[in-house]
Amino acid sequence: MTEGAQGPQPRITLYTKSDCELCHEAKATLLALQRELGFEVDEIDIMTDPALYDTFRTEIPVGYLDGRKVFKYRLDATLLRRQLQRRYRWSVGRWFSHLRP
Repeated sequence: MTEGAQGPQPRITLYTKSDCELCHEAKATLLALQRELGFEVDEIDIMTDPALYDTFRTEIPVGYLDGRKVFKYRLDATLLRRQLQRRYRWSVGRWFSHLRP
């Protein structure tokens, strides 16, 4: 987790592989939410490591928020917002603080 202007910056790790349509959808949703909510995204291709492939081959895409699983197969943007809010006690004002004058 990195430090941002508002405190600790959440980190979402997305385990994926290149020939996975659900993975592409999850990544696109994360990138859209990232602009809105300001978290870090790390994408890891499970094909680069046999141990990762063995662990995640039937679960991708799968996402972890600071080491805790937050979604598998499909990413629900509303649920991710709630998880971030609960985890970091974020308010809507924090999400949009960069828009204030």
